[in-house]
Amino acid sequence: MAKIYKIGNKDFLLDEQKAKEVYSAKKVINGHETMTFNLLPLKYTWAYDIYRNMKANHWEPEDISMQKDIEQWKSQDFLSDNERWIIMMGIGYFSAAEGIVGDNILHVVRENVTAPELKLVLGRHTHEENIHADSLLYMISSLGINPHECEAMFEQIGTIKRKNSFVTKVSQSLRRDLDLTKTENKQLFAKNLFVFGQCMEGTQFYGLFGMILSLYRQNKFPGIGQMFRYTLRDESNHIELLRNLFMDLVSENPDIWNSDFKEELRSLMSEAIRLEKEFIDDCLPVSSIGLSPDEFKQYIDYIANRRLKSCGLEELTPGITNPLPWLAELMDIKKEQNFFEGRVTEYQKASSLETVDDDEL
Repeated sequence: MAKIYKIGNKDFLLDEQKAKEVYSAKKVINGHETMTFNLLPLKYTWAYDIYRNMKANHWEPEDISMQKDIEQWKSQDFLSDNERWIIMMGIGYFSAAEGIVGDNILHVVRENVTAPELKLVLGRHTHEENIHADSLLYMISSLGINPHECEAMFEQIGTIKRKNSFVTKVSQSLRRDLDLTKTENKQLFAKNLFVFGQCMEGTQFYGLFGMILSLYRQNKFPGIGQMFRYTLRDESNHIELLRNLFMDLVSENPDIWNSDFKEELRSLMSEAIRLEKEFIDDCLPVSSIGLSPDEFKQYIDYIANRRLKSCGLEELTPGITNPLPWLAELMDIKKEQNFFEGRVTEYQKASSLETVDDDEL
């Protein structure tokens, strides 16, 4: 239905049917191309909902005091070598991983999706990866860690290099002009969403998250633990964002969803798990902080099963249980977004030497 607006001596015709056709042409990929950024009417309402959640969860590293962490790091007696090593591995791995994720979201995923609301939320995703990278810089500078050692870790420690290579090779396959109307290329894009969302951020990040939160639970590294909890809350949105993108892509392109592709995705998750378990052995060469490597490996299997099921895929290890019930309270997937409901609404920018009240930890 067309509607004419008469303004002065001019008539303006607005054709609602043409607008509806543009709306119908909104797709994850191969949709209506436009240089304008007109979000309305929203088609992917879930994307805008996640975007609003991301905005509400905004944080900055400097909001968190590092004084107690600095005192503990400098203490000769408070920490074991194993506990220091976990922090070093966490900073070393995530210093590289956060940048890899952000670069892929910006230059691969966002470049290929066509609906404006999807580009909006993916832009926010990239911004949050920048905050995570900045938080690692804040940790390094506060503790006085040699930044060249961090670079050496993701360049020279084999298990970190292999984890990074696992995801970057998937990203590199899409960094060229591809005809995304072809089934095999659509599968490449779907594989990218699955690997970064469910294998990397959704599974491989969780080993170190758990180790660092176990230190936090013992009142060690309260500032770093707080930043990792904020990061984990962000990651829950990222995982859901990329899962929804993946599921809508499959729904709009059923030609990609065949048995061979499903098994390829399960194989990729299996490889991600194998790499993560090798990495766990490097982070925890011996039982420490009240946890054993075997418990963390079982936890990774448990998380991976949940990721696969959420994407309509069969579990790799049916019937496996969560071996770390206390972790369920800190980082259970269903509760991640509620970690900071009690967070103060008014921040005071904190230097790395500012004190923190006990009730903020």
